[in-house]
Amino acid sequence: MTTEIHQAIREKLAKAKNILIVSHVRPDGDAIGSLLGLGLAIKNAGKAVEMVLNDGVPALFTHLPGAELIKTSPKVDFDLFITVDCADFKRTGPQFQSMRKPDINIDHHVTNEKYGEINCIVPDAVATCAILTDCIPLWGLDIDRDVAASLVTGIVTDTLGFRTSNTNPACLRQTARLMETGIDMPELYNRALNRRKIFSARYWGAGLSSLKSENGIVYGTLTLDDRQRSGYSGNDDGDLINIISTIEDHTVGMIFVEQTDGHVKISWRALQPGIDVSPIAKHFKGGGHPAAAGADIPGTMSEIQPLVLDKTRQMLNL
Repeated sequence: MTTEIHQAIREKLAKAKNILIVSHVRPDGDAIGSLLGLGLAIKNAGKAVEMVLNDGVPALFTHLPGAELIKTSPKVDFDLFITVDCADFKRTGPQFQSMRKPDINIDHHVTNEKYGEINCIVPDAVATCAILTDCIPLWGLDIDRDVAASLVTGIVTDTLGFRTSNTNPACLRQTARLMETGIDMPELYNRALNRRKIFSARYWGAGLSSLKSENGIVYGTLTLDDRQRSGYSGNDDGDLINIISTIEDHTVGMIFVEQTDGHVKISWRALQPGIDVSPIAKHFKGGGHPAAAGADIPGTMSEIQPLVLDKTRQMLNL
């Protein structure tokens, strides 16, 4: 990232009076961590900031400091518009599509469409929170214990506890710096990756019982009925894809999640070195990384699942 980009972002932050920060629908740990991390750092500098998620904060992350400040829609006018961890502006949600393009777009997805006036994109970073760990001080802001708790959550969740193939010395050094603020690293790690509510475990059970294996692909299905029976309140897979990604002797892991709006959400995970699933997601107007990607496709499960499985086999020569 160039010095010019850092200087431009620092100047915009210094001049702004009311700042809006948003991230993507169905937010994960990196979306929430980067939203809160940057938002709290700005708030601590005495600026007015609104942090907004179209779908709100999942129960898994409500323990993070400042989570109660995140709203589901903007309440006041803003003069600086920032997106974090969002490769495609449409993924911020329908309420933002009529707004002007963001002033600053901060992300680590290789498929980012560079839709901002200033695009702070670092595809080699393990998480958007990793970018912010390095950049927040360069932008004239401080990382205190609360900011660090959010940033480390994004790094831990996007690397699956430092298990993904892109885990590197830089992210471990970033984590060490964040730990030096006094955060309770074991507690944050356990809350992000290991602890689950009982309804989440029931939801996982439905997905695991649906698992199928075909031509090097292992995939599961979660329906609206599964969500209702388990009592799971989210509209995602409850991170079940991370369990599927541990299954041996397959090339790709996938999960299909039925949505209430007549869509199906699909997540892909590469289970072998050298496999790049991001072009498949991009084909279906989604995005992500070589090892992990997703898309949201209009249609029914019976229509979408065979179509996506066929295209996945075709694009990976399975």
